[in-house]
Amino acid sequence: MRIVRAKHKDTIFYGIVDEDLIRQIDDNIFAGITETGQTHQLATVHLLAPLEPKNVIAIGLNYTKHALENGRDIPTKPVIFLKATSSVIGPEDAIVLPKNHPDHVDFEVELAIIIGKTAKDVEEADALDYVFGYTCANDVSARDCQMQLDVQWARGKSFDTFCPIGPWIETELHPGDQPIKSIVNGVVMQDSNTSDMIFSVPYLISYCSKNMTLLPGTVIMTGTPEGVGVARNPQVFLRNGDTIEIEIGDIGSLKSRVIG
Repeated sequence: MRIVRAKHKDTIFYGIVDEDLIRQIDDNIFAGITETGQTHQLATVHLLAPLEPKNVIAIGLNYTKHALENGRDIPTKPVIFLKATSSVIGPEDAIVLPKNHPDHVDFEVELAIIIGKTAKDVEEADALDYVFGYTCANDVSARDCQMQLDVQWARGKSFDTFCPIGPWIETELHPGDQPIKSIVNGVVMQDSNTSDMIFSVPYLISYCSKNMTLLPGTVIMTGTPEGVGVARNPQVFLRNGDTIEIEIGDIGSLKSRVIG
């Protein structure tokens, strides 16, 4: 099932994608899916970020080849950082290059977990019971802030528009074996599979839940594979007029344009 959050005229609503239709549902999606009886043509609505996250928890260096391309040791435990919820945008929305740091803005395709019920001290064997679904995400990063100017990653990862997610939440997905890629201006940059993750989706949910309570609507971004712009030779950074697509197997495609 694919759950969208959409806008039609002045009304924002959740719905189930049914081919070219959206069947509207009650807004409290984590309490259960209840249809309202209203429908909308998919072509007549504007898709928004598929939820307004309670928190955005992100995992760094979670693909073997990505750690190696950065000259880093394979982590023995997950590297956790946070992205500001104000950085979240939806499909087709623009990534805006920051005026003060426009030159080293990078892309990172990521599988994002949507937590569906409160999780605290969850064991790995039970972790998937707390998943509502999955979506595509782009962990946009100002590398000069992240790697040179600051001693931590929060600012470089949290500029407005630096967290595109969407286009919908896929509730039926096998997260451990999904093709995952990023495409900039039609050129494939990252092309991998979630099977290259160092720490699996259940492990990440369990680990995070033992450090902080995961509320319904929490997004966990699970890391990016090799091929990011900063690690390429020559380096590739996003520029005004670029388009970037994030593709994940059974979810689909999240497209953004770049302005600034």
